[in-house]
Amino acid sequence: MDTGDTAWVLASAALVLLMTPGLAFFYGGMVRSKGVLNMMMMSLGAMGVVGVLWVLVGYSTAFGADVGGGLLGKPFEFFGLAGLLDPESAFGTIPTTVFVSFQAMFAIITVALISGAIADRARFGPWLLFAGIWALVVYFPVAHWVFDFDGKDADGNVVDPGGWIANDLAAIDFAGGTAVHINAGAAALALALVLGKRAGWPKDRMKPHSLPLVVLGAGLLWFGWYGFNAGSALGANATAGVTFINTTVATCAAMLAWLLVERIRDGHATTLGAASGVVAGLVAITPACSSVTPLGAIAIGVVTGALCALAVSLKYRFGYDDSLDVVGVHLVGGLSGTLLIGFFASAEAPAGVDGLFYGGGVDQLWRQAVGAVAVLAYSFVLSFAIGFAIKKTIGFRLGAEAESVGIDESEHAETAYDFGGFSGARGSSSKGSVADGASAVLEGSKS
Repeated sequence: MDTGDTAWVLASAALVLLMTPGLAFFYGGMVRSKGVLNMMMMSLGAMGVVGVLWVLVGYSTAFGADVGGGLLGKPFEFFGLAGLLDPESAFGTIPTTVFVSFQAMFAIITVALISGAIADRARFGPWLLFAGIWALVVYFPVAHWVFDFDGKDADGNVVDPGGWIANDLAAIDFAGGTAVHINAGAAALALALVLGKRAGWPKDRMKPHSLPLVVLGAGLLWFGWYGFNAGSALGANATAGVTFINTTVATCAAMLAWLLVERIRDGHATTLGAASGVVAGLVAITPACSSVTPLGAIAIGVVTGALCALAVSLKYRFGYDDSLDVVGVHLVGGLSGTLLIGFFASAEAPAGVDGLFYGGGVDQLWRQAVGAVAVLAYSFVLSFAIGFAIKKTIGFRLGAEAESVGIDESEHAETAYDFGGFSGARGSSSKGSVADGASAVLEGSKS
């Protein structure tokens, strides 16, 4: 085992974990003030539920011995990580426990991503139930499909078969375009359909209550994403360097492309657009960061940034209330990045594959398309079924009165912005004016 590789992957795992609080800020700033705490709690709740399930059966289901033709790992092979705590147990050049920790963070953020589509109207308890069931029957198996590569002996013979997308199909997904973003985006669309529209949508304009929180969240996501992508090299090596550079330039290009679309379409570039463009670029380069050159990464960023900027308006045309544009950014961005590998992949990059534009024909393109469609269909169907079952049994949607009052107060008995401290201001006239002013600000943000 290599101590440098071990240190890098441990640091990367911490970076990926930071992405989930970053997502909480990003999503929290995008909702109205009466729903910011619930939005953050949905991300924090996902951390708790998925973290426990990963140690119990998640790692085994994703990376245990294959029991279904590349579809599923043996769920109880490493129950509670039994057998993996031996200091000599290695995954490549790092301890197995380090790899377990790194992959746990992927599972957590994937589930948390879904929550943005159902902001302001999903009860917290049923959301946690959905998160647990979805992780068990959707994410863990899909992670096996995409991330579990065949184990081979010294002669190259397969002794430990892995997932079908990674090995039989040979689709490229370096860090989770299918397993994370298409997977979460398809689930988000399914839940948005199951829960229905927010009260007043789309007639009422539901603007973000705090753009500074959105930008803070986007910055934390970008920072953490280096662990997500470069960390997936599983070593402090040249592949990590290439993926780091590609992650940077693709994100920069996507942000600029999103802003250009806004400027042409709306007459002005917005802060929300810049933050959203950053996330779209990060999503798109996730599957492709090991298979393209920096020029290819820029191209993927430009195409995806523009596509996602246009795609976020599809919900108005088709009538589904994807509150925070999870479908428009993660599903569309994940599909774009995954499919564009088939065009922009270059054998100069670490993956060593040529796409259509580099003389490789359509061989890699069809593999990318099959993998993307398979994950999308599997996630959408099962997510819809899980959400519908919860809706019909214990109820998923917040009641009309509770939604009107605000999900923070109705679900958590809390508010994000308590102006009660102003009551101690000197003088009765001062007290009244400050309190009344604070109340007016809060009510204005609620509306």
